[in-house]
Amino acid sequence: MLRDKIIKGVAALRQINAEDVTRKVKQLLIKANCEIGEDVLKALNDFKAKEPSDTGVNVLDQIIENNIIAKQEQVAICQDTGMAVVFVEFGQEVHIINGSFEDAVNEGVRQAYIDGYLRKSVVKDPIFDRSNTKDNTPAVIHTRIVEGDKLKISVTAKGFGSENMSSVKLFAPAAGLEGAKKYVLDVVSNAGPNSCPPMVVGVGIGGTFETACLIAKKALLRKIGEHNPDPNYARLEEELLNEVNKLGIGPAGLGGRTTALAVNVEFYPTHIASMPVAVNLCCHAARHAEGEL
Repeated sequence: MLRDKIIKGVAALRQINAEDVTRKVKQLLIKANCEIGEDVLKALNDFKAKEPSDTGVNVLDQIIENNIIAKQEQVAICQDTGMAVVFVEFGQEVHIINGSFEDAVNEGVRQAYIDGYLRKSVVKDPIFDRSNTKDNTPAVIHTRIVEGDKLKISVTAKGFGSENMSSVKLFAPAAGLEGAKKYVLDVVSNAGPNSCPPMVVGVGIGGTFETACLIAKKALLRKIGEHNPDPNYARLEEELLNEVNKLGIGPAGLGGRTTALAVNVEFYPTHIASMPVAVNLCCHAARHAEGEL
């Protein structure tokens, strides 16, 4: 009887073929690498109209032209086509058939980077064997189980010029709002031109050491112009963006008022004894795409 119930339960699940996962991941990664989001393109044009520096305007013009050509020609926006990071909302009523989910994701990455003529940038071992895997795998996969019978897949091709300038710090709670704000500004200031501004700044506050980093990364997937639904954090985003753009770093680090296109802040409950703050920087090639199965 128990066996029959298990069989019935499995039969009730929505089945998704591993090949469909592979196909979707491949499609999304090629799109992310070759087609900048309309939100990013609009932000670049909006900030160009307000940029007082002639050099800054010239740099923004070149970035916009590059993005348009990349989409028309279906070539990579940037030579650094990043490391694939995949966020998955996995419906609990979904059953993957004909293969494992992680293998399917990595096969999608492999096909995208080979068939899409994207640079392969992943090495096998960070210290002892830095030989190239030759297909940009493995991906970094973050899976969250949610209600429903769908798979929502969000991909980003994370370049490491900006990734290398990211940072995390665990503050005592007494540091408060001003401590968090100062830290974000210090990270951006120290990055200078190395993160290829204008950038998108992802900020994660709360949780644990790894949670803060994870939600800072996820914050980069938000469309430019969309704010945190909590009014306190939405206000903090606007304040930080204004302060970042007063730093004078400007487009390509050559001076001006357009250092960042957005500051996106996410938060998570944390322990009474701590206030983790992570800052994940993303260059103007803010490459991400999402789809659903």
